Amino acid sequence: MATTANSSINAKLVLLGDMGTGKSSLVLRFVKGQFLEFQESTIGAAFFSQTLAVGDATVKFEIWDTAGQERYHSLAPMYYRGAAAAIIVYDISSSESFERAKKWVQELQKQGGFILDYVTFAKTRWIYFGI
Repeated sequence: MATTANSSINAKLVLLGDMGTGKSSLVLRFVKGQFLEFQESTIGAAFFSQTLAVGDATVKFEIWDTAGQERYHSLAPMYYRGAAAAIIVYDISSSESFERAKKWVQELQKQGGFILDYVTFAKTRWIYFGI
């Protein structure tokens, strides 16, 4: 995370997890305020940025949304290297997805520099009642 004299902070974030867990949906919601019912799978990685005022500072998030397919797993280190935070996303309805999320945690801990505060889940069904 880089800080400059004018209270400007650059923070690189990376999202990790299986394909179809909702990583792209989380990013789109954060960056564009959008939610798409059907989201195409990310190929390789997608980059987004979002700038927010936090207290007296301006934080620019540089966000890497990584592909969840197994064939892209070996590329992940180049995206999480130098990241201020990693968000691990799993499908709450899948025990396999949860087990793979634990493997992401272990991989990040081996790399060092990451303090695990949160693992998030997605893919729950929301029921809306309206008139």
